[in-house]
Amino acid sequence: MHRKEFLKSLALLTGTALTADAFAGLTSPIQASPYKKGISYYMIKEELSVLDKFKLVKDLGFDGIEFNTPLEVPMKEILSARDKTGVAIPSTVNKDHWNKPLSDPNPENRKFIVESIGRSLQESKEMGADTVLVVPGVVSEQVSYKTAFANALESVRKLIPYAEKTGVRIGLENVWNNFILSPMEALAFLDAIDHPMVGWYFDLGNVLRYGWPEHWLEVLGERIFKLHVKEFSRKIMNEEGMRKGFSVELGQGDVNWPVVMKAIQASGYKGEYLTLELGGGDRTYLEKVSRQLDIILLN
Repeated sequence: MHRKEFLKSLALLTGTALTADAFAGLTSPIQASPYKKGISYYMIKEELSVLDKFKLVKDLGFDGIEFNTPLEVPMKEILSARDKTGVAIPSTVNKDHWNKPLSDPNPENRKFIVESIGRSLQESKEMGADTVLVVPGVVSEQVSYKTAFANALESVRKLIPYAEKTGVRIGLENVWNNFILSPMEALAFLDAIDHPMVGWYFDLGNVLRYGWPEHWLEVLGERIFKLHVKEFSRKIMNEEGMRKGFSVELGQGDVNWPVVMKAIQASGYKGEYLTLELGGGDRTYLEKVSRQLDIILLN
């Protein structure tokens, strides 16, 4: 699908009612996609039980749900819902890596986050996930780039025994943390770690602030374990503020999805899932973004 046709499809999608008839012609191409659709658990804003949330996302065409860990949702309920619906848990996100990052100058904080990620890895194993998302470090006015880099390397290396024990991989993700701002630097960081259980969890939208996702895909290739999907508009960022750039509809921003999907295919990506990481909403909203992701998968 060319970019012009892709944008026309998205415009039609976002401007028409979300009925079964509107998407009847998409069934065959979507089923032929080599990738699975994931969604972050926190995006489900309906007041439902864990089981009914699993049923909802399955009904909307998602194959997997991603949880924040260490868990705030009872493990027993998650496993029961997974087994009853067949909706997988392909990956998780450590929820503590911002408040006490792996690069923190305070060794007690680094000890805390290593242990927290260790729990994430163990819980992920129990849920059947193969990857935990981890932010490698944060640079600030108080924490220099040199300090953050050295501390992050040391901390990630301390996590390797946890990964080896559980069999769950560590996926480092690029976020707005003023750290690892280019794909070449990401590759150098992974090369310094030099372990098959440590790779990249690449966010296709976050990087638009300072680059292009297809460039990262080209450089990191099979070192990418998982992919997050979101949209971003540089124009809105420049006019309304940085975080406002995420407010654009999926498929209507600056991610060139036809090019990106070709780059994913060329990269040798084996992580199966493209997982939505958006603001979230009710069933109507989730159905809309599910169909927008369907259009992306047609490329």
